[in-house]
Parts: sequence; structure tokens; C-alpha cells
Amino acid sequence: MNIPFLDSWRKRHEPDSSDSPLVAAFDRDPEGVAELLSECELLRSRVAEAGVALDDTPGSLQELDQLPPRWRNDPEELPWFGNDAGLYLGTVIVRNVPGARWQVWPGGGPVVRLASGREIQVVEAGLDWAMTGAPQLSQVYAEASEY
Repeated sequence: MNIPFLDSWRKRHEPDSSDSPLVAAFDRDPEGVAELLSECELLRSRVAEAGVALDDTPGSLQELDQLPPRWRNDPEELPWFGNDAGLYLGTVIVRNVPGARWQVWPGGGPVVRLASGREIQVVEAGLDWAMTGAPQLSQVYAEASEY
């Protein structure tokens, strides 16, 4: 059935596919989204079992780098663990590197933007670290703190 007024109504009420819900939330409440990104619940619980407390400092990244990679034994959990590792890396950078802040790309991917304008794809770095051990999280932080 062809109902012309419905076509024009749908065009006005369809969500903009270029913006993700995270982008919209970030636009409304960047501090709230930053707090949400810093939770990293899976990472925090797994490393707490190993006796490591994540206190959002660069030293905690070094402790993470030294952990035996037991998370690689669970292929279902591995990407989630890596995602959390990247978000935690971003949290440490934002809280410790002057001028660093969260930025959300239109597709919804969170990155850290440094005062210099350089963007660090922290989730990608966290996934690489979780899967292969490189680059080390503390190394990514050290490079970010130089800018």
C-alpha cells in the first residue's frame, strides 16, 4: 500500500544513521560518558582476582603489562577484556595527561584526543595488547604523555 504522507513522516522521524547513541549521550553529558567509559568492570574484576588494584594511575598500567595473559584462554571473553583494557588506558591518559580528553567519533568509537590534537585509538590498542601483548599499555601511555 502506498501512503505518501507516511513516506515523508518516516524521513523526518528516522534516526540519523551517522550518529550513534554514544555520540548523542556524549554531546549531552561528556563527563557522564567519561565516567561510564572508566568503569571497565570486566577488566577490574579479573585483575582484582590476580591481586592488582586499578587506581587510574600510570603505575597500574605497568602492573597490567606484567600480568600473565590468562584472559587469552577464553576466546569469548578476550575481545571484551581487550575493549575494557583500552577504555582503562584511555581513562588513565585522560586523568593524568594535561589537556587529554575523551572524544567520540560519529560512528560511536571512543578515542582520546590529546592537547596537541593527536587522537589515540585506545580501544584498538587495548585489543592488540590483550591478544598479543603489544604494544604494552604503559608504552602507549608514555607516548601520549610526551605530547
